Amino acid sequence: MGKQLQQATAAGDGDVSFETAIEQLEIIVARLENGDVPLEQAIELFQQGMRLSQLCSRKLEQVERKIEMLVEENGTLAKKPFAAGADEG
Repeated sequence: MGKQLQQATAAGDGDVSFETAIEQLEIIVARLENGDVPLEQAIELFQQGMRLSQLCSRKLEQVERKIEMLVEENGTLAKKPFAAGADEG
């Protein structure tokens, strides 16, 4: 994993894009699934993966807060904030 990404995930830096974080997470998962990584390196990779996962989760939450839905109420369209898991009725 690149030094910049390690520093960004360690610091919780939002400069790493969601796509980059997902790509790096996929690489880590593939390496861990391969099973030929020494234990200490596997632990380090797991920790980096957890940081990347948390970073992705935070970025998704930020996007959800920005999304608005158009819903019909009493025959007119109204803007409503996006609520994950909300029933659409």
